[in-house]
Amino acid sequence: MTVSLTDFLSHLISSPPLIITTLLTLGVIMVNGWTDAPNAIATCVSTRSISPRAAIVMAAFFDFLGVFVMTKINARVAETIYKMVDFGGDPNKALVALCAALFAIVLWATAAWWFGIPTSESHALIAGISGAAIALQKGLHGINFNEWVNVLYGLALSLVLGFATGWTVVKLVEKIFRRVNRAKTFGFFKNAQVLASAGMAFMHGAQDGQKFMGVFMLGVFLTQGQAQVTEFIIPNWMLILCSAVMATGTSIGGYRIIKAVGMDMVKLEKYQGFSADLAGVICLLTASVFGLPVSTTHTKTTAIMGVGAAKRISSVNWGVVKEMVSAWVLTFPGCGLIGFLMALLFMNIF
Repeated sequence: MTVSLTDFLSHLISSPPLIITTLLTLGVIMVNGWTDAPNAIATCVSTRSISPRAAIVMAAFFDFLGVFVMTKINARVAETIYKMVDFGGDPNKALVALCAALFAIVLWATAAWWFGIPTSESHALIAGISGAAIALQKGLHGINFNEWVNVLYGLALSLVLGFATGWTVVKLVEKIFRRVNRAKTFGFFKNAQVLASAGMAFMHGAQDGQKFMGVFMLGVFLTQGQAQVTEFIIPNWMLILCSAVMATGTSIGGYRIIKAVGMDMVKLEKYQGFSADLAGVICLLTASVFGLPVSTTHTKTTAIMGVGAAKRISSVNWGVVKEMVSAWVLTFPGCGLIGFLMALLFMNIF
């Protein structure tokens, strides 16, 4: 099942709930663009391979491509997010609960951005809609644990494989170029890192764009009174709209997070920045192919940790890592609780 642009616009004009749902969903996508996307370009900026302004423009462009192209090829991530929770039953109450979840995600993500902490909007999304579904269904049966298993797989992939791949890639690069004069590799790795960062931005759009479009489709169906849709096709107009909004959010920037990830956590040389970006691309592409909703933030930062640790453990600023891990650990219970409470509040008010 899908929704044409004509049907969407005609329903949008006559449905205030759809207007609210659309604005909140696009707001979450834009917040994701300016808080999550900077992770993709943090290393190439910190190693001065590209200027911050040019990096942000590049990230915005490849975010757009990532959302559009990957969803056309493989929309399994969007399907996982859509089926992860049960918003069935009364469509009106379900829509109110979904709006509450989106509002909670915006609050959480904005607070993280303000403090310069690269939390995962992917996990905030998962936690927020899960908390709202539990409030809506009055229990854990609001969660589809068969799909939630993919979230746990994705968490393990982004943490363990991100670190291991970063460590492995940088060791391979060092081995391949061990006999080459370091000065002669400067230009090569400068350009290679820009390309790898573009790949990271592409995969960020591919992963995170799909997650939010899954929620967008859920909201559209609920406003039409359809709470039991199980199969859907994401329409082209939604691909373009979500891609453009995410790219706009990315263009706003996120220098605080670029600084925290690319400068404060570990000092990287250009070949190390390239290795971290390439490792991130490998992990995110693997997850997307298998439909696992992983965190681009977790994947990129753990890849950077792996690259830094390959040189020596002390080269990683573990104080900054501790702050990030604390924020990650708090995201599921914190944003889940906010989504739960907001859903209860919204359902009582509306």
